[in-house]
Formats: sequence, structure tokens, C-alpha cells
Amino acid sequence: MSTPTEPKIKRYRRDDLEEKSESSSEDEKEVYVPLRERRKEILLKTGRLAQLNDEDSNRKSSSDNERDEEDGKVWGRKSNISLLDQHTELKKMAEAKKESAMERQLKEEEKILESVAERKALMGVAELAKGIQYEESVRTSWRAPQCVARLGEGRHEKVRKKFRILVEGDEIPPPCLSFEEMKFPRAIIAALALKKIEKPTPIQIQGIPTILSGRDIIGIAFTGSGKTLVFILPLVMFCLEQETKMPFIKNEGPYGLIICPSRELAKQTHDIIKHFTSHLIKSGFPELRCVLAIGGVPVGESLDLISRGVHIMVATPGRLMDMLDKKMVKLDICRYLVMDEADRMIDMGFEEDVRTIFSFFKGQRQTLLFSATMPKKIQNFARSALVRPITINVGRAGAASINVIQEVEYVKQEAKIVYLLECLQKTSPPVLIFAEKKQDVDAIHEYLLLKGIEAVAIHGGKDQEERSRSVEAFRAGKKDVLVATDVASKGLDFQDIQHVINYDMPDDVENYVHRIGRTGRSGKTGIATTFINKANDESVLLDLKHLLIEAKQKVPPFLAELQSENEKYLDLGDERGCSYCGGLGHRITNCPKLEAIQSKQASNIGRRDYLANNAADY
Repeated sequence: MSTPTEPKIKRYRRDDLEEKSESSSEDEKEVYVPLRERRKEILLKTGRLAQLNDEDSNRKSSSDNERDEEDGKVWGRKSNISLLDQHTELKKMAEAKKESAMERQLKEEEKILESVAERKALMGVAELAKGIQYEESVRTSWRAPQCVARLGEGRHEKVRKKFRILVEGDEIPPPCLSFEEMKFPRAIIAALALKKIEKPTPIQIQGIPTILSGRDIIGIAFTGSGKTLVFILPLVMFCLEQETKMPFIKNEGPYGLIICPSRELAKQTHDIIKHFTSHLIKSGFPELRCVLAIGGVPVGESLDLISRGVHIMVATPGRLMDMLDKKMVKLDICRYLVMDEADRMIDMGFEEDVRTIFSFFKGQRQTLLFSATMPKKIQNFARSALVRPITINVGRAGAASINVIQEVEYVKQEAKIVYLLECLQKTSPPVLIFAEKKQDVDAIHEYLLLKGIEAVAIHGGKDQEERSRSVEAFRAGKKDVLVATDVASKGLDFQDIQHVINYDMPDDVENYVHRIGRTGRSGKTGIATTFINKANDESVLLDLKHLLIEAKQKVPPFLAELQSENEKYLDLGDERGCSYCGGLGHRITNCPKLEAIQSKQASNIGRRDYLANNAADY
């Protein structure tokens, strides 16, 4: 059987196929033609050869210049530059690169601060709606003595430099070095002497004359520096002046309002005011009435005093807002507002409550903000509520007291409560023990009682009567140890606290500063012992490490080993550490507090929408 033969192809078709196959094989072998060559061909075809030659010559000249510059930067044996000159030049280049990196870091931080900055001013709702702006400070009758005013600005600057007082603002009143120069009556000076206060502290030297002059201030000073007297003494004098000129009638007042973050601090402030007003009455001055409005105390007691006409009101935000909403108290004639530990009330989303309180004022007020820890972000926001403010800063905002010896010890979680007994042997009583959780406070209190130690405890879960009884027993020396949460960390003044023990390191280094500030007050020395272990967040430990370095305290090896990723950026420009929370161990770019707040806000968005939709359905 014959095999089938392929069909014959005509000659002319066969020739065409062979040519195609040859051309395709040539195409496959063809290499990539660079863009410059292809442009050259196009330019040649279009007759623009002259333009091409000009471009080539320019390119060659520029490349030659670059090569010359690179040749000028060649380092090594072949270079004719000395090793010293090479080292100097390389050092300059490294510094230039470092500066540019710092500039980038600062720009990035500015963007973050701008994104988290509060757009709405810290003012009352009515003031914001009507666009009310106060240009002039509140006028008062107080003037600095001529003997002080005549000394000149040069002397005033020397005094501020001597006492390390940093002041920002315009037309700053002169500092006064004695209570007599501040023109206080003999009854007030005698009352100060009973408290063993003979001369003013640095914050009082500049702060009291500034407030007496009617200026709004932001006062920042370390714990135990006497900030409370800075705003109490001028307020007492202003109320005394008002009562003398025109006595307060029924249901009138208050003239001055002091807002405190905790009940214990509010009660302590009220007691200090009562100390001075009682001495004024003994010396023949009119009676000044001061009311305390805090949670856990019957409202009826406050209302009885308010109905008689009240000069000063000390309150916590919750009780104050409740009384304002129910019209139990009015701020129609209130012209003096103090926010003690102001950063805590402004921070963490409480600014709307502050705006609500501001809205009850019927006119301009003199606003005073005080704290030991007030980051730049809070200061900038707070300034929007102030008129021609003066910032008085004694030491860095958030710095620990130099009179406290800080000891940090690594203690395992299960060994803490047993090690407490050993720590209590370091000093004689009274001793303060701080813990984060209420159940830890109760457990420590029970353990100490079982070991025969006279101890009391306070936290937010206890009723006000028990809290007040415990604090008074500890203050009177009837009990040796007070175990507490952070309700006792801010502003409370206990006499002669020898030792503060932090059972656990707080999540916020600001709380740590407030806690250890309960000892080492009024120039005395105290000890603070803090337990840390692996359960603590590394960012808080880094903040603690740099706080210890700043205060020239001993840094334990396990803390010294900790290193942050951006250690080189901790000191940039005028700002140290984080400009958001004030922590020294990190920058705002990796602030855990800011991250936590943003996460909380993000998680609440959907929940808020869900609740709003459900509310609309009903």
C-alpha cells in the first residue's frame, strides 16, 4: 500500500513561505534597542540631528561635572586630603544627615499634634455661639508695693532665675518675696504661721501677685510646692473685699468656684479655706461662707449654706453639674474659677463637661488652672479659655519632686504582698501604699490587718463616710498605713509621710509622679519604692527610666538595659519626650496613651451609631 504524499505547493508560494521563515528567525534574534537609540533614529529620520548633538553635548558636560564632584569626594590613600580633614568633613556630613532626620521627625510630630488638636476652643457654649471674646483681664484693686515695683525688671528677672521660675506672657507682675509684700492682713499671716509657713515658695512668689493682679494663669509646679495656697489666699482676699463693700444676701453667690477631681482633695481644700476664714472672724473681719459640694454627702447640707449666701464653693465636677442642672446653685455673680489638677479634667474627653460648666457663667471670669503634670498639648488647649494668660512653671511639667528618693525593685507578681512587710521596715510610719485595682487594695488591707499592722483603706467602691473616716484617722496619726487607689494620689497633703510604696507601676507615668509626690513635701525628704515586673508595659518602664535619669536617681540594671527604637529622638528642640502625654521615654509618634484613646474612639463610632439608631426607633 503506497504512503500518502504531501500535496505539492506551487513554486511561488514556496518561495514566499521561505522568505517569511527567514524574516521571523531574524526577528527572534533581534535584541532590545534602547530608548535613546530609537529616539536617535526618529530624530535622524525627521532631520533634527542638530538638536540631538546639542542634547548629547549638554549631557556629557553635566556628567563630567558630576564625575569631577564625585572625584573631589574620594576618600582614601589616593586622596591628597589629610586624615584629620577627612574626619572633620565626614563628621559634618553625618551631622547634616542627622539634622535632616530630626527635621523629618519634628515635621511628622507636628502633623500628629495637628491631627489630634482640639478644634473647638475651651469656652462656654453661649460664648462660642455668639463669638464672645474677652480682650482685657479682670480688673482688681491690688497693686504691687512701690518698694517692689521701683526695683525694676532686671531685679525681677534675677529673682525668677534664682528660684528657677519660668514665666511666659506679657506685662508680668513683679515677684514678691514675703507675704507682707503681698499686702495680706495680719490675721492671714498669723494663720499661715500656725501652719508653720513663714515665707512663700517659688510658685507662690510669682503666682500670688499675678492672681491678685487679676490675670489668668496656668500654674505648673512639682507636688508639695504649695500650689493650693496660690489660689486660696487671693480668693479669700477678693471675697473679703466684696463682703466689706456690699454684704452677700440670701441665695447669692458663690463669688469663687474651685473644682477638684476627687472628693478627698475637695474636702482638703475646703478645710484649708475654713482655717483662714475662721482666723479672719477672730480678728474682727466679716464672716466668709464656704460650701463643700461632693458626691456621697447629702445635698441638703450644701443647700442650707447656699440659701444664706455663699462666697466660695468647692466642688467635684459630677455634683457641681447636677446642682447646676437642677438650678440649686447659680454662677451669675461668679468671677473666679479654679481648676485644680486641671489636666485630668480636660484630658480623657472631659472637655465637654468643662464647657458645660463654663456656660453657666454670666460674665467674664478669672480662670486659674493648676497641676504638677500638664503636657504641652493640654496647655495649648487650655489657653483658648484664658484671657491674656501667664504661664508660671517651676521645674519641668511632669517632673518628679527632687526631694523624693526613688527606689525601683523587680518583684514577681506572686511575691509582692509578702515583700510588702519587708518594705514597711525601711522607715517609720506613716506609710502610703498605692495599688491600681480595688480588689488589690482590699487584699493588701486585709493582709496587713492579719499581720497586726494598723491600716485603713480607701477606693472608689467605698461609701463617702467610710472614706472620710479612714483619711481622718490616718491624718490624725491613729493609723500607720493607708492603702489606696489613685483617688488619694492627686493633691492630698498628709503631714510627714515617710514612705510611699507603689504595689504596682501605674499605666500612666503621670500617676506615678502624683503618687510619689505624697512624700517629700514642703522641703522634707521622703522615700518611694515601686514594684515592677514583666507584667508592666515596656513603654511605661522606659518613661520611668528617663524620669529616674532626669531626677539623678539610681537606675536599676533591668531598667538600664531597656532601649527604645528611637532613643536618639527623645530630645528634639525645646520638647523632651512625648508632647502629648509628657512621657520622657518615647515620642508622640509611638505614644501608647494616644494610641489607646484613638482605639477607644474608633471602637465607639459603630456603637454610638447603633445606639443612636435604636434611640431613633423609640
